[in-house]
Amino acid sequence: MSEDPTAPSPGGAASSADAPWPVGQLSAKLKDYIDRLGQVWVDGEIAQWGVSGGNVYGKLKDVSMDATVSFVIWSSVRATLPEGLGQGDRVTALVKANWWVKGGTLTMQVSQMRRVGLGDLLERLERLRATLAAEGLFSPERKQRLPFLPQCIGLVTGKDSDAEKDVLRNAQLRWPSVRFRVVHAAVQGDKAVAEVSAGIRLLDADPDVDVIIVARGGGDFQNLLPFSDESLVRTAAACATPLVSAIGHENDRPLLDEVADLRASTPTDAAKRVVPDVTEEIARVQQARSRMLSRVTATIGAEVERIAAIRSRPVLADAAWIVDTRADELTRAVARGVELTHRLLERAGIDLEERRTQLRALSPQRTLDRGYAIAQTDDGAVLRSAASAVPGSRVRLTLADGRIATVVETPTDSAERPA
Repeated sequence: MSEDPTAPSPGGAASSADAPWPVGQLSAKLKDYIDRLGQVWVDGEIAQWGVSGGNVYGKLKDVSMDATVSFVIWSSVRATLPEGLGQGDRVTALVKANWWVKGGTLTMQVSQMRRVGLGDLLERLERLRATLAAEGLFSPERKQRLPFLPQCIGLVTGKDSDAEKDVLRNAQLRWPSVRFRVVHAAVQGDKAVAEVSAGIRLLDADPDVDVIIVARGGGDFQNLLPFSDESLVRTAAACATPLVSAIGHENDRPLLDEVADLRASTPTDAAKRVVPDVTEEIARVQQARSRMLSRVTATIGAEVERIAAIRSRPVLADAAWIVDTRADELTRAVARGVELTHRLLERAGIDLEERRTQLRALSPQRTLDRGYAIAQTDDGAVLRSAASAVPGSRVRLTLADGRIATVVETPTDSAERPA
């Protein structure tokens, strides 16, 4: 139920169309209401920080919803604040709402400001780290190998930053023909997470980009918090293109370092690890060629020596050697064969003569030569007994030098045979 604007106010008479309040009265009443709030502690992130005349003018935003208030820190209070406070810091502040009557503006006047305890942030960060590790986002098995020689490198970094200059300069010094596609993004503050994530997605969608570098030139823990944001880390984990984290912070490693395929200690280190040095590669090629030439030369030399050793053997040194050697052996063999043949023939001749002599000694002719004769009938039968001779039959006598025919007259008595 809305209040009646004509009802009496706590500070005086009610206003009406016939009796409106002056602006100054309304402003004064607002100041009274606001002053009753007193001092309160608030938690938020510094979204804007500017110094003018020693005073600080800025804005403090809620970390979980879209709400922002302006604040002012007078120079006397600023001297008591922790060093290094600035945009992007998570803080708690003791503020008093101050309504400026003349200008009609509301400002939170800060009397104390402290950084949010690092212990709380680290605890939340470690819980997130454990969750992502349990999902396997930090597993070495899912990390991709960087290409040996990327033709186009995607770079997400701050505009005109030293990190950008370091990466470009060192990469082009190492390999002059390398190309870059640079996406500028806020690398700290409330826009960093969205812009860096968008840059990664844009470069990942480009088929010409072979590797992506996310570079920032270091910073304190508070400034590096965007690189531990869960949405940014998951965007990097989903990247199909190999990703290099070059945040340049050694002590408190952002979660982006854990999920990246390669962590470089600095932007310069990233350039050196992503792009090979053309001088070193040429030297390696020359060394490889020298080793290959040396090995081929040594192999050829060994083969030449082996062939020379084979050619120096008598059989190859003089092609006629084997023929001459075998000719001499053949001549000796032929001479030996002739000699053996002569000996065999001579021995056979002697043996033949001996056997001829023996045959002659046993030959019937020798018996005939001694005066004996062989008597045969007409039918060729040999007469071995006188009784076998029929008187009047023809008998042929074989003598030592021929044959004669005779007729059997009277058989001779066996007693008359000569002894």
